[in-house]
Amino acid sequence: MVDPVDSKAVVLDIGGKKRAFDIDDPKLPGWVDDNAFSSGGYPYPDKLDKEVFAKTLEDLQAELVKVQFWLQKTGGRVMALLEGRDAAGKGGAIHDILAYMNPRNAHVVALTKPTETERGQWYYQRYIAHFPTAGDFVLFDRSWYNRAGVEPVMGFCTPEEYERFLAQTPRFEKMLVQDGFFFFKFWLDIGREMQLKRFHDRAHDRLKTWKLSPMDIAALNKWDDYSQKRDRMLKETDTDHAPWTVVRANDKRRARIEIIRSILTALDYEGKDKSVVGTIDSRIVCSGHAFLD
Repeated sequence: MVDPVDSKAVVLDIGGKKRAFDIDDPKLPGWVDDNAFSSGGYPYPDKLDKEVFAKTLEDLQAELVKVQFWLQKTGGRVMALLEGRDAAGKGGAIHDILAYMNPRNAHVVALTKPTETERGQWYYQRYIAHFPTAGDFVLFDRSWYNRAGVEPVMGFCTPEEYERFLAQTPRFEKMLVQDGFFFFKFWLDIGREMQLKRFHDRAHDRLKTWKLSPMDIAALNKWDDYSQKRDRMLKETDTDHAPWTVVRANDKRRARIEIIRSILTALDYEGKDKSVVGTIDSRIVCSGHAFLD
């Protein structure tokens, strides 16, 4: 549980209304609980049925196993970035994607803050060291896009470094695609009340409290700042060669299904069963520019 010495009640501006939120209080405020699922304009009233989710997920995971055999046979390389606000569901989605894939050739990269040596390197350098080789399937739980969001919001980079990143990244990513990478970028989007609910759940669950960081608490009053940086990121880096896929993620079940489905839809792998892959839900998934529009 969060140490009350290390966290404080805050007053948040939610839709023009001042709302008190104390993450140490074990009782979740009614205004959070009542609005969490629908927050951010989520298009469904309820979670995807648990049994439907389990069956659909298992079938899609079997397709991912086919993808891995195909990559090993052809030497293809898949790399996917999962980005989003804290508590957007990146880790859980990655877990379900990799659940039945061979960990020798399919794994997650989740880097900590850069070392002193890494801070002196070219910004992309420490990420490149983890890129997939032939036959590999690599997922980044956060990526170089830290410089498009958390770093400028929290003051961890200069304005010049931020602007340079936005200018250089489309060119950097174009090189990856030209070199033959199957490259995916997912932004998991959640509403504000949903984020607060998930933070609160973490704070009061002894198995998940490690997920709640001081950075999460510090960001409670920076929602609008993060939104502005997200929109600028999508505007500048949603390109034809490396597009963003925005996934509405208030319902973790639908989000995980649609992330996997999006990857499978884009790959022409051996033995692909299109009836299993299905059709991407346009109410949950859209492009970066469509999201901004």
